[in-house]
Amino acid sequence: MTGAPLNPKEYGVEIRAFAPQDADAVRDLFVAVNRLLTPDGMAEEFETYIEQSIAAEMGRIADYYRERGGTFWVAYHGDSLIGMFGLEPFGTDGMELRRMYVAPNARRQGIAGKMLRFAEDHCCAIGLTELHLSTSELQQAALAFYRSRGYRQLREEVAEAASNKTIGGGIRRYHFVKEF
Repeated sequence: MTGAPLNPKEYGVEIRAFAPQDADAVRDLFVAVNRLLTPDGMAEEFETYIEQSIAAEMGRIADYYRERGGTFWVAYHGDSLIGMFGLEPFGTDGMELRRMYVAPNARRQGIAGKMLRFAEDHCCAIGLTELHLSTSELQQAALAFYRSRGYRQLREEVAEAASNKTIGGGIRRYHFVKEF
């Protein structure tokens, strides 16, 4: 897939492709955010999910996304990782937004909006027409954010089985799409 290169500075933060030197900061942000999301009584399940996700995906980002024809992006302010997200092919016309996290100390500053716009622009630049995503009931702010950005809910499900994409445990997941 090719397209016009995007100018990361246009987004007000440095958004660039993941590089090996980002691995520790990305893993730390993934762990921190997931621990913050842990509901009462589910600490053990979340720690297991974190370990499994690191083994399957987050501990091998370059290989994981390359194997799937996707990309992983990081957002920096100076030397600090403030956000991240991945894109995986979804069907023939789209990508799936994965692992979009903003560092807790960088929230409410428009970072998520900038990363989402970058992801949408990237999809358009490579000739795709849809961006898919899912999030859980544990992320009410994310649900409101995606709806406010024009994402249409396709379905919801209760995720019983855990994978590197969901904690399982009966947590409700919502699936969205935006068409360009």
